[in-house]
Amino acid sequence: MPDVEVMCPTCKGARYDKETLEVKYRGKSIADVLELSIEDGISFFQDQPTIARKIGTLNELGLAYLKLGHPSTILSGGEAQRVKLAAELGKLKRGKHNLYILDEPTTGLHFADIDRLLQSLNLLVEKGHSVVVIEHNLDVIKTANYIIDLGPEGGHKGGELLACGTPEEIARCAQSHTGRFLAEYL
Repeated sequence: MPDVEVMCPTCKGARYDKETLEVKYRGKSIADVLELSIEDGISFFQDQPTIARKIGTLNELGLAYLKLGHPSTILSGGEAQRVKLAAELGKLKRGKHNLYILDEPTTGLHFADIDRLLQSLNLLVEKGHSVVVIEHNLDVIKTANYIIDLGPEGGHKGGELLACGTPEEIARCAQSHTGRFLAEYL
């Protein structure tokens, strides 16, 4: 059976008791704040640098449309990856090197948000981290330092190493579907 949601008759969906909702910050209760979009949250918390920075990172990753109180259980796979990426970007440390693996992080993203995502991934690389991205989007593939192209098809018709190297090297590989499309794109 599908999930059924029933609104609480006491709090009317605000998720807090009356006493908690009476507490206000800049005229808003906690329920009001959680209804703000990430984009609106940046200006609301502009005088709180730590909060504004964390919300700003989410905004930079193309998540400005989400509410601050958006339940994590209903994030898409790409949104969830970008939320995790934002958390990692917020705690970058010099000298520590991590490996980040993202699976199709651009799914459903607008072109401008893909650019923002690439800037964030490049920031990780500049800080000495390694980033592996499983992706079909040519905007992402063409910016890679190194590509491992598997195929020739998907599923049981794939799994062979067709080519590896820079985007330009992959574009010259005749057996690679990725190379063929990348050649036209470059």
